[in-house]
Amino acid sequence: MRRPAPALRPFVEGYAGYRLEGYAPGIHRGLPGRHLTFIISLSDPVDIAAMPDPAHPPLSAMAFVSGLTEGPATIVHDGSQHGVSVDLTPLGARSLLGLPAGELAATAVELDAVMGSDAGRLADRLSHAATWAERFEVLDTVLMAVANRGRLAPPPPEVVQAWQRLVAGGGSVRVGSLASELGWSRRLLGQRFRSEIGLPPKSLARVVRFERARLLLDRPERPGLAQVAAMAGYYDQAHLNRDWRSLAGCSPTTWMAEELPSVRGEMEALC
Repeated sequence: MRRPAPALRPFVEGYAGYRLEGYAPGIHRGLPGRHLTFIISLSDPVDIAAMPDPAHPPLSAMAFVSGLTEGPATIVHDGSQHGVSVDLTPLGARSLLGLPAGELAATAVELDAVMGSDAGRLADRLSHAATWAERFEVLDTVLMAVANRGRLAPPPPEVVQAWQRLVAGGGSVRVGSLASELGWSRRLLGQRFRSEIGLPPKSLARVVRFERARLLLDRPERPGLAQVAAMAGYYDQAHLNRDWRSLAGCSPTTWMAEELPSVRGEMEALC
């Protein structure tokens, strides 16, 4: 795992490389989070069997990007996965993808549909890089070149401020108070925010809390569920469990039993 070059950090929070081998074929839950899902496979296509919204079709692709969601995607794998992931923020979508993140909400598209020939160039250079360090340098070089073209004007400053406040507050900021800070009505904030980010502010706050809980559960020495609930900003453990069933499609306990062994195996292979 590595942070991107400083000039990219307003758009991208990190890179990760992953390699999984020797696991049984199965199904992986692609969980909601505050980043767009931006994946380039270095082996076989990623097989997204179902999106959270059944209205959006499945996708099998070597490189793809998907917008923010309030539910899990279903990813089928054969026990082996190898690729790189980019933690792209919704605020970076205009610069790197040429469109607001809201246009990708709850759907997934092949990377070349939004990045054009840059997607193929990026995938080719990544496939020929010999080490993770070299791959991360390729990401810096190609993404910087794309960002420097200034593909679209930046997002509205009020939306940027609202995003930053919601993320920094761990999803605990009240939407009404946030709208007052910005001098907007709650309705206007909801419309502008959803159009740019892909979720309304209240839904993003829910996803941010969920992601915080997931990261706590992923610690080798994780706290108990009641403590995780308190640390992540839930009213109580029952509130945590309700949100997990809605956003992950299962309880935290089920997710830990079914997903953590492969997640940890992946993390141990990161370089």
